[in-house]
Amino acid sequence: MHELTGVARSASRQERRYRRFKLRDPVHLVFRSGELVCEVDAVSRNVSIGGLLLECPVPIPQDSAVNFIISLRAQTLRPLDLVGEGKVVRMTRSTTGAEFAVALECKQPMTPIEAYPQLTQVDLLSESYRLPS
Repeated sequence: MHELTGVARSASRQERRYRRFKLRDPVHLVFRSGELVCEVDAVSRNVSIGGLLLECPVPIPQDSAVNFIISLRAQTLRPLDLVGEGKVVRMTRSTTGAEFAVALECKQPMTPIEAYPQLTQVDLLSESYRLPS
């Protein structure tokens, strides 16, 4: 009977494609809302190679294209800025009610900003700019 319980439990658990890391770091986002290009600062809740879960002060509509820079600030490492692009796959009101939980799926893995020395942060965050594949 013990074995059956274990099997049922593992079958019902949702499998994640990528391992997630609980990281609370600043994320700067650029996205289009109607005719406007919007910029907003958010905070990561968790990060994986395939995406991010953010605490965001404003709602970002599902399926919106987003460019972002996440600034990883571990105490033992030098600061590391990663640039990425993706789309909003889920947006809900946060459990605190004051913010929104925004899930982003990355088009490709995030890249250290140093990989683009010829580009400025403004270029990388431009809503019309697309990272090279």
